[in-house]
Amino acid sequence: MAEKIGVYVCHCGSNIAGKVDVEEVAKWAGQNCGDVCVSRDYKFMCSSLGQAMIEEDIKKEGLTRVVVAACSPHLHEKTFRRACSNAGLNPYLMEMTNVREHCSWVHKDRAAATEKTKALVAAAVGRVKYQQPLEPFYVDVNRATLVIGGGIAGLQATLELADAGYPVYLVEREPSIGGHMAQFDKTFPTLDCSACILTPKMSEAGQHENVKLLTYAELEEVTGSVGNFHVKIRQKARHVDYDKCTGCGICVEKCPRKVLDTEFEAGMGNRKAIYMPFPQAVPRIPVIDTESCIWFERQKCRACEKLCPTDAIAFDQQDEIIEVNVGNIIIATGWKPFDCQTIPQYGYGRLANVYTSLEFERLCNAAGPTNGKIVLRDGKTEPKSIAIIHCVGSRDTRHNPYCSGICCMASLKFGHLVLEKTEAQVYSFYIDMRTNQKNYEEFYQRLLGEGMHFIRGKVSEVTDAARLPTEQGKLIVQCEDTLIGRQQRFPVDMVILMGALEPQADARELGLKCGISCSMDGWYTERHPKLDPVATMTDGIFVAGVCQGPKDIPASVAQGAAAAARVSGMITKGKVMIEPVVATINEAGCSGCKICNNMCPYNAIEFFEDRGVSHVITALCKGCGTCVSACPAQVITGAHFNNQQIDAEIEGILWDAMLPADEAAAKAETVAV
Repeated sequence: MAEKIGVYVCHCGSNIAGKVDVEEVAKWAGQNCGDVCVSRDYKFMCSSLGQAMIEEDIKKEGLTRVVVAACSPHLHEKTFRRACSNAGLNPYLMEMTNVREHCSWVHKDRAAATEKTKALVAAAVGRVKYQQPLEPFYVDVNRATLVIGGGIAGLQATLELADAGYPVYLVEREPSIGGHMAQFDKTFPTLDCSACILTPKMSEAGQHENVKLLTYAELEEVTGSVGNFHVKIRQKARHVDYDKCTGCGICVEKCPRKVLDTEFEAGMGNRKAIYMPFPQAVPRIPVIDTESCIWFERQKCRACEKLCPTDAIAFDQQDEIIEVNVGNIIIATGWKPFDCQTIPQYGYGRLANVYTSLEFERLCNAAGPTNGKIVLRDGKTEPKSIAIIHCVGSRDTRHNPYCSGICCMASLKFGHLVLEKTEAQVYSFYIDMRTNQKNYEEFYQRLLGEGMHFIRGKVSEVTDAARLPTEQGKLIVQCEDTLIGRQQRFPVDMVILMGALEPQADARELGLKCGISCSMDGWYTERHPKLDPVATMTDGIFVAGVCQGPKDIPASVAQGAAAAARVSGMITKGKVMIEPVVATINEAGCSGCKICNNMCPYNAIEFFEDRGVSHVITALCKGCGTCVSACPAQVITGAHFNNQQIDAEIEGILWDAMLPADEAAAKAETVAV
């Protein structure tokens, strides 16, 4: 029985019609494409009137297939599928071909673009004849959510979900939640105390009845799929009994071993071998650093155990694997600072008074090692001049080509704090000043008024080699001032390097565990950079905060809330729809070679050892076709993309090559004219 196909070509205003003769394409399709009984063009097919046109034709003309030539399926495939479904036609019997991005927007020759559009329409008509009706299926959604990362983005997502009444497991690898924001002194551009706005959120998360805190823990394994993930979490041994400890701090106070704190204090201060990262830590439970503890080093001391009033010290405590079931996962693992020693010409690690931005945060923090007093490495000398160097490791093809987003504003904040606390001169060496968010430009203008000096140019070197008597005992910043067009030397007492934000060292490893990918720079890849910036290509896995790319605190908070909203919506529905465009394996022909198992980018294929065959987990499969093309036995079929459909599509796009010689010559002459 012949199919009855409707073809609809969209003008998209002038986006398509500006370079394609849309009326000609619609007329040609009705006359030359087999089984086409309706062929129309319309200004905006995605409009309610355009959709109504399709619905009416399906009902009146009895259409069995629909082809829409318009914009990207990413934008409106769901729109036209819904129109077909409303008229009683299976939505998977609709094929959409992209003649805007693939044709109109990339060609200047109107005649050639029109001919190419005809080929794309012919390909879609050929393909749609062999498409099969498919039905989506639904899975129940577990109400619990796993949030990985206890920084500001993770905290926001956690509290949004917990306040909505849903259980949340918050996993943080450090002994306390809070992330990098807990290390900061003030936040730009309003200069709020970072601890003052962060600590209430930390306390709320720690005390919330719907939140289970799993600090000093790391994700071990993720199995399952959207709606029902099974997660294994490694709870590392604190060597302190969580239930017995009251957080009194006696053990920390009496511990005889001091070590350099390279984590929270960024190497600017010391901590004990048993410690809490900072006074406001949540949970307020200390951790024993086994690499520094005298007992673990040489089986002596145990002072903390002897003096603990609740017998909470547990030297024999071991790591524990905790298993939980969740419906969705939000990844908010944040960032790590750039290693400034990889740019040796700036002198970090070699010249004493060269600081990283994180070190300076701790230096000017009232709760930091100097109680907020800005001094040099000797601990007592107040600097008279300070240089702040932007883009250290950012916007640099040798290190990170991207802009880290926050460095300009953090530099302005540092300048303000220095001018507020000292009488030092502040020099800011920048490439471009990027103050493009709310109130940021106003903050920049404020610093200009406060007397901060701005030099536009990339610093070539920081050295202590003096050329003039005035440079003796100083750090000299060598820079080309591009605004005046000459090299200059600035002798200063202190240099602050605004290091890049970089992805966590194990970001790719964690991504593999969760079935998501990273960009070339190492940031997690979102489903769509504009239309879906918090979802990933794996359903049920969301990203929030700087792990997705450099951003400031407001943007991280917004993204954390957005991820929570997406999860909350899925939980409220109770079920989630799974696209039926998935692969299937004919187990009778499977040889058990496991090639498909190893190649699947979504870990959607499992192997049954007892039967020696592979099986597709449909809830995880994205229908990418990698396994279909890789299978040596050709026993894997991709729904909606089988060989018959692809062959017909290829034949359709080559319609002009299959014309008789005289017709082809005439067409070529017409196009040339």
